[in-house]
Amino acid sequence: FEQQIDLATGSLHGFEMLARWKHPEKGIVLPDEFIGVAEECGLIGDLSMSVMRQAFEEARGWDPSLTLSVNISPNQFKDPWLAQKIAKLLAETGFPADRLEVEITESSLFENLGLAQAIVSSLKNQGIRLALDDFGTGYSSLAHLRALPFDRIKIDRSFVRSINENGDSAAVVTAITRLADSLNLAVTAEGVEDEAIEARLRSIGTYSGQGWFFGKPMQVEEVRTLLAGKGLLPATRGLPAGKSGRTRKAASL
Repeated sequence: FEQQIDLATGSLHGFEMLARWKHPEKGIVLPDEFIGVAEECGLIGDLSMSVMRQAFEEARGWDPSLTLSVNISPNQFKDPWLAQKIAKLLAETGFPADRLEVEITESSLFENLGLAQAIVSSLKNQGIRLALDDFGTGYSSLAHLRALPFDRIKIDRSFVRSINENGDSAAVVTAITRLADSLNLAVTAEGVEDEAIEARLRSIGTYSGQGWFFGKPMQVEEVRTLLAGKGLLPATRGLPAGKSGRTRKAASL
C-alpha cells in the first residue's frame, strides 16, 4: 500500500494498492518483472481480482475516511464484464464502493473507446470514482477528459520528479493543476520524492501527492501499525497519538 497525502493539511486520505510478489527464494519481485508475463499469459484479470480482494478485506475495517485506488490493466478493459466483476467483489468483501477509485491509463482507451465508456458508466453507477492515470503523457488526454466522467487527474511522475530542475516540467504541472481546477476535478501528483518537490506542489495548489517522501509502499502489517498510531483503526480510534497498545487486536479485524 502506498500512502496518498493531502498536501494542504499533510493528512493521510488513502492508499494505492500495489502488486508485489513475495517469492520464497528471490524475495520481493517488483511488478515490472511479472505484470507483463501475466498479461501475455491471460492471467492479469485473475491476478488483479486477487489483489483487490485481499485489499478490500483488509481495508473494510479501516476508518471510513480512507480510500483505496487500484490501477486497472489495459487488457482488463477488453473484458465487457469488468464492472460486474468488481461489483461482485465489493459485495462479497463488504468494502464500500464510494471508497474505491479505479485508475485508468490512456492506453486502456485506445482500442475500443465505446467499450471503455460502457465499463466506466457502469462503474460510476455503482458509486466508484475514476482517475485518469499518467496524465500528460498521452496525445489525446483532453479528448478523453471530455469523453469520460473522471473524478481525478494523476500527474505523471516524470513531470513531478523534475519540477524543480526543469522549467517545462513545472509549466506542465501548473497547467494540469489549473485545468483540473477549471473542470472541478481532483488532482494527485505521483513521484513526490523530497521536501522541495512537495513544497513546490503546495505552492502551485496541487491537492494530493504520493511518493517515497511520504514513505515507501508498505505491507499489511506496516499499514496496521501506521493506522493504529493515527487512531484510524476501530480498536485504537480515540486514543492519544502514539498510544497503539491495541494494535494486535486491531490487526485481527
